[in-house]
Amino acid sequence: MAAVMRLVNRSTLSSVMGQHYAAFSSSAKLTATIVPTEAKINLIDMLSESGLPVIEATSFVSPKWVPQMADQVEVMKGISRKPGVSYPVLTPNLKGFQAAVKAGAAEVAIFGAASELFSKKNINCSVDESLQRFDEVMKAAKEAGVPVRGYVSCVVGCPYEGKVAPEKVAHVAKRLYSMGCYEISLGDTIGVGTPGSITAMLEAVSKEVPVSALAVHCHDTYGQALANILVALQMGISVIDSSVAGLGGCPYAQGASGNVATEDVVYMLHGLGIQTGVDLSKLMDAGAFICRTLNRKTSSKVAQATCKL
Repeated sequence: MAAVMRLVNRSTLSSVMGQHYAAFSSSAKLTATIVPTEAKINLIDMLSESGLPVIEATSFVSPKWVPQMADQVEVMKGISRKPGVSYPVLTPNLKGFQAAVKAGAAEVAIFGAASELFSKKNINCSVDESLQRFDEVMKAAKEAGVPVRGYVSCVVGCPYEGKVAPEKVAHVAKRLYSMGCYEISLGDTIGVGTPGSITAMLEAVSKEVPVSALAVHCHDTYGQALANILVALQMGISVIDSSVAGLGGCPYAQGASGNVATEDVVYMLHGLGIQTGVDLSKLMDAGAFICRTLNRKTSSKVAQATCKL
């Protein structure tokens, strides 16, 4: 188990991919509320001050389809970038990549799915077709010297296909890694994974992609996220995706909760003696701020317990 962890906070991004539908986009879309640009910027700045090393800032998708992201450029221009902190953005296509780089993005992310039906529901193409689309993004990123992270959604279960075979996940992860993604994040999009299914999936993927290049992204729909993350840690994973206050969800999977709360992950890691560099108190302040802004209750168990003490 790694003594030092890298946490990727994904609470400020949006995309048409369910796995990446977190914080502002999901909260805004599901509550029909547009979150003020200033609030987004303030949240990112607060997360920066908490010590998080990676904060996904926004998504360069078409405002026509995701109006909550119409202020993507303003957000990138408005945040106070802290030295040592990375602010990647989602870029679903070449147009999005070009706009992101123009806005000052120094790292981007692309996304695929291990489920055919989920891929078709999200981006109206097959898994292989989606990977082919990313080829031009990867070429442009390489020419510009911009690192690219890859995401795979539905790594253990799909709302349309049910159980997803570990071999399918390994196939997509291998393709993304071979295309040049420096890291592959494996997402349990609908939160149906258990330590058993996560172990089987990671065993299959690690045969194709080095463990050092893998991350996990666990939604907490069935309350299994922390247990699944612990298993991943024991298998050598040292990068965890999370969402402040557990915000988010999946628009293509009714009932799916948000990504595991960053506060809860940090509390567990600190309890294991693992260094994160994150100030839990400042992190909870950021969670409280965005929950007040959205007029919703935090999904972080740590934050809930602290409020009652």
